[in-house]
Amino acid sequence: MLGCLALAGWAVLTGGAFDGPIARQVRTHSVYADAGTGLDAAAAERVIGNRRLVVVLLREGADLRAACGDVRGAADGTLVLVMSRETEGFDTYGCSRLAGHDDEHFGDAFVAETTIGDGIDPFADKPLDAVKVIAVNYDRLAKAGIVPAGARTISPSLPRYLIAAAAILAVLIGSAGLFLGARRAGRLAAGRRERREAATDARTVLSAAMAAVAQRIIDADGRAKHHRRVAADYVKLMEEIAAADRRGEDDYSRFTERAERLAGRLRTPA
Repeated sequence: MLGCLALAGWAVLTGGAFDGPIARQVRTHSVYADAGTGLDAAAAERVIGNRRLVVVLLREGADLRAACGDVRGAADGTLVLVMSRETEGFDTYGCSRLAGHDDEHFGDAFVAETTIGDGIDPFADKPLDAVKVIAVNYDRLAKAGIVPAGARTISPSLPRYLIAAAAILAVLIGSAGLFLGARRAGRLAAGRRERREAATDARTVLSAAMAAVAQRIIDADGRAKHHRRVAADYVKLMEEIAAADRRGEDDYSRFTERAERLAGRLRTPA
């Protein structure tokens, strides 16, 4: 059950359940643009194609570095350029999310981050043309072997959500099964307890009846022949009761009836 919960947590987190608007967009798209920036995001995506490139265009004065941090995880495997308009041109912040960007490929990542936005300032009023320049810059970096030339692979969130839902459902079903099993076990235990209590009561009644017969046999002291026959039947009944006890029987009603008949025979000669 803990494994299912862990799987559900992984699926929810990696599926972007807690993503902000930028991360949610770039997880499955190559372009994010704030409202009012004038960029046609769909057209910009067609320009970028399947390059491992993400462009984020924010409103003027936005915190570009924070936006770069926001897409961590969502844009893994890509080179991200976050930018916003300023008085003359664009303010840019490149952040590589390509494999090895913070260790063995740190140098390549630094070059890519600092050059991916080259030459876009003249197109501040034409952001789509700026994206075209960025795409050309990416191809130049790919040709130099600084960034990968392969296509970006986007992992849809839906399968992850389905995994999460399945894992949570498994936990719920398992919990329900445990609850129902415990409830059934409780009912069975209660039933056994009631049967034991009933058997104990029946055994008590039988013991009282047998004690009454024994007392009458003692009082009769063998004065009549039929009293001796009753005593013999009493001994036989005791043996049968002992055998029933060994078998674990809990229905003593037939023995009680026979004991009462024995007591009656002691009152009335057979």
